[in-house]
Amino acid sequence: MHSTHDEVDLRLVVARRTTGAEGVAVLELRDPTGAELPAWGPGAHIDLKLPGELVRQYSLCGDPHDRSVWQIGILREPEGRGGSAYVHDRLLEGEEIDVRGPRNNFELAPSPRYVFIAGGIGITPILPMAATACETDAEWEFHYGGRTRTSMAFLEALDALEAKTGHGPRVTLHPQDEVGLIDLDRILGTVQPDTKIYCCGPEPLLKAVEERVAAAGWPSGSLHVERFSPKEQGERVLSGSFEVELTVSGMTLTVPPEKSILEAVEEAGVPVLSSCQEGTCGTCETPVVEGEVDHRDSLLTPEEQAANDTMFICVSRAACPKLVLEL
Repeated sequence: MHSTHDEVDLRLVVARRTTGAEGVAVLELRDPTGAELPAWGPGAHIDLKLPGELVRQYSLCGDPHDRSVWQIGILREPEGRGGSAYVHDRLLEGEEIDVRGPRNNFELAPSPRYVFIAGGIGITPILPMAATACETDAEWEFHYGGRTRTSMAFLEALDALEAKTGHGPRVTLHPQDEVGLIDLDRILGTVQPDTKIYCCGPEPLLKAVEERVAAAGWPSGSLHVERFSPKEQGERVLSGSFEVELTVSGMTLTVPPEKSILEAVEEAGVPVLSSCQEGTCGTCETPVVEGEVDHRDSLLTPEEQAANDTMFICVSRAACPKLVLEL
């Protein structure tokens, strides 16, 4: 399932910095002593710990076989909260940065065939997936959309991948100013057997892909998405307080409406690793022993949510008077 363990805290150096496309900085991070970095697989991301308690997640987009370097691509977000601006303006070659990871909530499951769909900077986790599909001789197609060709990062890497396969065109570019939006009806309108769909990008694209997959009747578990920002959630199941029993710590807490479970647990002195505080990164995943969860994360599939055996306590709440958690 979601591998949120075996993470390490590292201090790495920005060994190289290039421009991946308009507004995209590509950083290569290495250990200052030359040590190997932890292994990772396609879909993994790392946390950058930035000044002012800012923590930002970025997908690893290089070669998983090269343990000497981690590569990330970062889009400058003019409307953002300061993380991407710091990276673009201050994180220059030779600077050191605290990093935690790798963590993978978006693992590539084995399949004979894949459809990859990326929008904008959402190409970063999908690129190593396509490379892995090449290595396993799986069939695959890659659809990549962006505002303009010049805003689309890693086009050379895509060209190289396509050249490596030698099976005709696998990659289709969809620059919006040239061809409009990605034609999802054509790509997803007909169910294809033994095929997994992986998609990352802005929320409107993810929502549209989810709707097309549901409308076409793809089998449950065909679609895997990763969100950069939380998806919209409806009203809470319970508006009032609820209790949380912690089996490891041996305490029972009351969580009021204005606090998250994470906040209540931390205030009680129970240490929990957390990062995004918005249900997108997976750091605070907690096993559920008993009770029904009001899942409000943007990570678990509907099937995983229905299993009620894990939750992200930064955003998810109780859908019953009392939850029992392994904390």
